[in-house]
Amino acid sequence: MTVSEPSPGIQFLAGLAALRDRALEADSLQALAFGMANDLYPLLRFHQALVFAQRGTNLDLLCVSGLARPSEDSPYLVWLQRASRWVGSQVDGSEPRWLARESLDPPAEIADGWTEWWPAGLWCVPLQGKDGQRLGLLLFLLDEAPAEGLQQHLSGLWRTYGYCWEALASRRRLSRWRPGRRRTLLALACALLVLLIPVRQTALAPAEIVSHEAQIVSSPIDGVIARMQVRPNQTVEAGTPLFALDETTLRNRAEVLGSEVAVADAELLAANQRAFDNPQSKNELTLLGSRAAQRRAELAAVRSQLQRTQVTSPRAGVAVYSDPNDWLGKPVVTGERIMLVADPAQPAMRIQLAVADAIALEPGAEVTLFLTAYPLQPLKGRILETSYQARPSDEGVASYRLLASIDEHPAHARLGLHGTAKLYGERVLLGYYLLRRPLASLRAWTGW
Repeated sequence: MTVSEPSPGIQFLAGLAALRDRALEADSLQALAFGMANDLYPLLRFHQALVFAQRGTNLDLLCVSGLARPSEDSPYLVWLQRASRWVGSQVDGSEPRWLARESLDPPAEIADGWTEWWPAGLWCVPLQGKDGQRLGLLLFLLDEAPAEGLQQHLSGLWRTYGYCWEALASRRRLSRWRPGRRRTLLALACALLVLLIPVRQTALAPAEIVSHEAQIVSSPIDGVIARMQVRPNQTVEAGTPLFALDETTLRNRAEVLGSEVAVADAELLAANQRAFDNPQSKNELTLLGSRAAQRRAELAAVRSQLQRTQVTSPRAGVAVYSDPNDWLGKPVVTGERIMLVADPAQPAMRIQLAVADAIALEPGAEVTLFLTAYPLQPLKGRILETSYQARPSDEGVASYRLLASIDEHPAHARLGLHGTAKLYGERVLLGYYLLRRPLASLRAWTGW
């Protein structure tokens, strides 16, 4: 006995069951709308299907058959937004309705668009939830009304669409949950209370360990550095030679002046001898004596400069400068800084606080320095000095210079180490702490 092929009625019912299963499998309202607009074509053979969502008195277009996403700027869809409101007003209740063009008298702008884009009739299927509220409207553009039997068979499918629509819309509302007015006010009140919490005002700035007792060693005269006699960071004692200036020019000048002094003395002696028998020579004695004294003064000045070409350390400490090769053969002028002689036993923090990050700080304010080389061993200290004038730092940022002490003088507080200093100011409200920078930027930008 062979199994006969399924009859058309069985195929039709199987198709309806498949449509219901596909609707129940939809994971979003957009996917459900796409299935409603395209899956019914084998049954209805429509020109076009449109799915609208009810938003109060308006209808929002969700899907157009054959299109993945409708373009809102096309002339057809612009007209469709106006036509959907009129069509929605023509469909009352929960039963589908057939709208024939010849039996209706739509407004002129709707009639012109219907003639251009729509066929002779429009089958309108309202979709409702359990409470009877309209969820959306399904429109099929047809040449003639569907058969009565087909409409009855599809009534169950409309209820399935309504059930799925309501379930997906509820899930969407839950995913877009918004608190009520009472909860919103309570949250704002809590936020305001949090903003009133007093906190410690802080700022971060780059810092370097320097010596609190450091003396600048500069060039005593104009000249050229001949040799550096200490290495960078070398320990020196008071009187230790640090560097020497080239003496060639000064020695040559001293020899020339020595000869000029001898000549001036000879001329003065000759004038004294002639003065015994020549009264006119007595008038030259004063001039020649002054000239000889001038030459001796110049020679003494040059010899004094020769004694100053060798620069020694004014105190015990560490010689702090960059590299000997940076100075060898370099011309220097009187007072030009060459190096520092720092006392490593008295370290301090030199902080460059940017103007944009400046907070109110007074001497004695707390400072914590996190060294790059020792991030887990912060150094504690207090502000000793603050500058009232901001100047560009080595990075070109306008900054205030601050000097802070280091408590307890730990072993890892070595000169030259860099890190980030955290400065602690007075206590302020959390709201002021968070909004200080934005308000300052807004005032600088708007001038208000």
